[in-house]
Amino acid sequence: MSQQYDRRKFLSRLWSWSAGLVAAAGTWTTWDVLKPKASVGAGPVRTVSPDEVPSSGVLEIREISGYLTRVEDEVVALWWRCPHLGCKVPWCDTSAQFECPCHGSVFNRVGEYRRGPAPRGMDHYSTTVESGLIVVDTASITNGDAPGDESIDEPPIGPECLEGGEG
Repeated sequence: MSQQYDRRKFLSRLWSWSAGLVAAAGTWTTWDVLKPKASVGAGPVRTVSPDEVPSSGVLEIREISGYLTRVEDEVVALWWRCPHLGCKVPWCDTSAQFECPCHGSVFNRVGEYRRGPAPRGMDHYSTTVESGLIVVDTASITNGDAPGDESIDEPPIGPECLEGGEG
């Protein structure tokens, strides 16, 4: 009789512990989804002279978690986060476009959507020029444009990095 009671007690405790673990996992997951997000940037960051920004490529700036490029006379600051799931989107030198290694989204040099699962183009920071330096406001982010026509006519110049090219 005591064996049966011990077995029942053991199974009861096992079920209680299992339910507790499931509740803890649910609480953890809910907190991850609902917790407030930290602000993306610290605000204005002084970077480089406008003359250092290339007109046909991009300049990676770690302090802003992004890239600078030039379109005609305007400097564009892009956040390197993919709008699909947040992966860092590297610049591919061989194709001259941004290619997300996580799920294959592709963007042109100014962050406009080309293809893939991303819902829009890459997000932009606002920029100004003060005392001869570009100031990027990392706290001011503008969502990228919806898929559509590209404002620059720059097709890929070579093999894509996603297809085994070198970037």
